Amino acid sequence: MIEMQRTVYTNAPVSAVYAYLADFGNAEDWDPNAIAVTRLSGNGGVGTEYRVESLFAGRSTLLDYRVTDLDPNKLIRLRGEKKAITAVDTITIVEGAARVAVTYAVAFEFNGVFAMVEPVLKIAVRRLLEQGAQGLSRELLRLERTVGRP
Repeated sequence: MIEMQRTVYTNAPVSAVYAYLADFGNAEDWDPNAIAVTRLSGNGGVGTEYRVESLFAGRSTLLDYRVTDLDPNKLIRLRGEKKAITAVDTITIVEGAARVAVTYAVAFEFNGVFAMVEPVLKIAVRRLLEQGAQGLSRELLRLERTVGRP
């Protein structure tokens, strides 16, 4: 299993940060590897399903995600599964005295032949996470400018 995380910071209100990130359709804006995100079912709450077309290791792939956990203004977790991979994306939001910390964590479990090349795939996961964190930081700055500071 490959697990990694990155933390970015914003001065946007925690409620605006949560609302933006809890709508996983917005991943198209902040994750440069997300080509298309389509809500398949649900209203955005726990159990909502999304189909994500993304670039991974230079190839386009589809993965269906389900929202598994939501804790308002604190936590968003989604789980994606298919034969070759199980992916868990966790976003935690912590309101500090001066700013809000947003931690984006990924966990990938590769199956079958992909499990044998997991050490090589770690490079692709690191790149995916770095690019996602950069995009997240950029979009949270835009959100901060749009909604203002608390």
